[in-house]
Amino acid sequence: MKIAIPTRGTVVDDHFGHCEFYTLFTVNEAKEITGEETLPSPQGCGCKSNIASVLKEKGVTVMLAGSMGDGALNVLNSQGIKVLRGCKGDVRKLAEAYLKGFVLDSGVGCHHHEGGGEHQCPHHA
Repeated sequence: MKIAIPTRGTVVDDHFGHCEFYTLFTVNEAKEITGEETLPSPQGCGCKSNIASVLKEKGVTVMLAGSMGDGALNVLNSQGIKVLRGCKGDVRKLAEAYLKGFVLDSGVGCHHHEGGGEHQCPHHA
């Protein structure tokens, strides 16, 4: 299994489509992180790029994200990638918390880039 997280520096980038890069964590069957790599973000809006198909080709099945509009959510879902929104914080700690069952989708998207930045994953609340 692979988890993708839109990243800026070492933390979740609140805007999926304009992140610096994606951090990809490889996870074994014991739910332990066994590998980490970065994938450059395409220029422009993520929902209009082919990033969803690239992530699918890399084996990504889960994305832990901050804000994300419905267009991007639908594109990722159509590639078989489950998306949990409303996440914040250090990407490795977030991935580890997800693997322990501590991360739930906030259900909150971004509505044309106007807000949606105050939602946290339960373990950061």
